[in-house]
Amino acid sequence: MRIHGIGIDIVETARIADSIERFGERFLHRVYTDAERAYCDAMKHPARHYAARFAAKEAVSKTFGTGIGAEVNWNEIEILREGSGEPRVVLHGHGRETAARLGITRVFISLSHADHYAAANAVAVREETSAPEAPTRQG
Repeated sequence: MRIHGIGIDIVETARIADSIERFGERFLHRVYTDAERAYCDAMKHPARHYAARFAAKEAVSKTFGTGIGAEVNWNEIEILREGSGEPRVVLHGHGRETAARLGITRVFISLSHADHYAAANAVAVREETSAPEAPTRQG
């Protein structure tokens, strides 16, 4: 595997809570998938989990070098949870197409959240197409 890109993002939980309060369904539908919404809404503090997923989507888009909007939309990057609790990235539509075009085969993600902030770190990798050349000695 070879690293294609890394991304990190931090979000104020209150900012996401405010967007949910102000824009409601329009914001939620634009940014999150149904599965993400079901997960977050089932939590004791949904805004923390929404904020972590928001940060994750930003971090993933940074690994692509595209940001959100130009090539990949919010809900084309989905952050799900394995039975073990480990978060995983699922790409849809333009997200999947962009990853394929860039040769990205997997995106690793790590999330963290507390009362006031949520953060995410992402690493996109691609398979090696050939063995790297061994360095040559000169002299």
